Amino acid sequence: MKLTSKTALWCAASLAFLASVSARPALFRNTDTAAEADSVAHKVDSTEAPDPASIIDEVIWVVGDEAILRSDVEAARLQGEAEGMKWKGDPDCTIPEQLAVSKLFLHQAELDSIKVTEAEVAQSVDGQINFWIQKANGKEKLEEYKRMSITQLRQQLHDEFRNQQLIQREKQELVKDITVSPADVRKYFNNLPADSVPVVPTEVEVEIITRTPKVEQAEVDRIKNQLRDFTERVNKGETSFATLARLYSEDPGSARNGGELGDYVGRGVLDPAFANVAFNLTDPKKISKIVESEYGYHIIQLIDRRGDRIKLRHILLKPHITQAAIEKATGQLDSLAMQLREKRFTFEEAASLISDDKDTRNNHGLMANASETGRTSKFRMQDLPAEVAKVVDTLKVGEVSSAFQMVNSKGKNVCAIVKLKSRVDTHRATITEDFQVMKDVVLAKRKEDYIKEWIAQKIKNTYIRINDRYKNCDFEYKGWVKQ
Repeated sequence: MKLTSKTALWCAASLAFLASVSARPALFRNTDTAAEADSVAHKVDSTEAPDPASIIDEVIWVVGDEAILRSDVEAARLQGEAEGMKWKGDPDCTIPEQLAVSKLFLHQAELDSIKVTEAEVAQSVDGQINFWIQKANGKEKLEEYKRMSITQLRQQLHDEFRNQQLIQREKQELVKDITVSPADVRKYFNNLPADSVPVVPTEVEVEIITRTPKVEQAEVDRIKNQLRDFTERVNKGETSFATLARLYSEDPGSARNGGELGDYVGRGVLDPAFANVAFNLTDPKKISKIVESEYGYHIIQLIDRRGDRIKLRHILLKPHITQAAIEKATGQLDSLAMQLREKRFTFEEAASLISDDKDTRNNHGLMANASETGRTSKFRMQDLPAEVAKVVDTLKVGEVSSAFQMVNSKGKNVCAIVKLKSRVDTHRATITEDFQVMKDVVLAKRKEDYIKEWIAQKIKNTYIRINDRYKNCDFEYKGWVKQ
C-alpha cells in the first residue's frame, strides 16, 4: 500500500492545512512590482528583528502580494495538534511552506477565473459540521467542545472552505488533461515488487431505514407559548431580547453573547428556513415570527444590515424527545426487521415507503458515499457513521440488524436498522479484480508528479521574501530562498 498511502498522505496534509487556516485579506493588494513589495515587506528579513518572544504578530513570508503571519502558522499548528496530525519534519518549516503553496494555488485560481458558489461552500461547511456532530455524538456536545454555536462555526469555516474549494478546482484544472491507458497501468504494476502492490481495504455496501422519534404536540405547544411570552415581554419593555437569550436560549455559543450570532453574516452560512425569516426582517424593534429549523424553534431580532449581510440575535428552544417516543420508534423498527427476516417484503421496498431519510429513501435505502473519485455506494468501514460501522461489523451479508440509535447527517438523533448488502474483505489489488483501483493509483501518482512540477516552476516565477530565521529550513520544494 506504499503508493496509495503516499498519495493519500500528500492530499490529506494539503487539505488539512487549507481547512485549518482562514484566508486573510491581502495585506499588499496594491503592490504591483517586486521593488514596491520589497519596500513594504522589508521587515520580513530584517537583520534587526526583535526577540521573537516579544512579538505579538509579524509577517514572516510574502508570496506574490500575499502575506503569511506568524499567527497563521500558530493557528495551523494548534488545529493540526487538535486533530492528531503528525508533521513531516520541523513544523516551523513545514507549516509556512504549506501555507505558501496554498497561496500559489489561490493566486493561479484568480488568474484562471476559477469560481465557487455560495451554495457549494455552504454544502461543504454543513458536511464538515455534520461530520463533527456525529463524532461528538450530538450538536450540544459539539457546541460545548468548540465553545461556539453551530451558526458561529459556519461563519468561521466559510472562508476556509471557500479557499479550499478554489484550490481543489485549480488543481483539477491543472491536471484535467492527464490520462492513463490500460497499458500504462499494466506496465506500472508489472514493475512493482509484490509487497508494494496496493492493499484494498474492506469495503461494504449498506442499506438503511431510519425513523425519527416523534415530538409530542404538547411539547411543541409548550415551546411556542414560551417564545410568544418572550416576544410579548420584550414588546412591553419589561426586559430585553439579549437578557432573555442569556437566560433561556439553548444555543450555548450565542446565549452568552445575548443571542448574537457574531459579526455580519450572509444567507449562505445560515440554516435555510432560519435565513428566509431573518433576511425578511427590516425593523430592529420588531421580533420575528416563530421559525422552525432543523435545530429547533427560534425567534429572531435584527440588529443591523449592510448590503446582503445582516447582524442579528436569536433565542433557540429545542423540543425534548421523551424516552417513550424513542422506545416506540425502536419498537416499530424491530418489528419491521423481523418481517424483513421473514421475507414478507424486501428491505428496498420498505426503505422506499417507510424511511424518514429522503436521501437514502429515494435510493431504495442504499447509503451513498461522496468519495474523492465520485459518488459511490461502497464504504470503507472508517467512512461510515460510527454507530452504523459498529453495527455493520457484526453482520453477515444479507443480514438485517436490530434497531439502534444514531446521529444522522443533519445532526438529529434517530432510530435505524441496517442491512449489509455486500462486503469485500481486505486484499492485495489484482489487475483482473481491481483494475479501477490500480488505475486510480497510477493516475493519482501521475497527477501528483505534475502538481509538484507545477509548484516548483511557480515558485521560480513568483516574488517571495522569507524571514531570515526560515532560510535554513529543509523545505520540500527548492527555490523559496531567492539567491
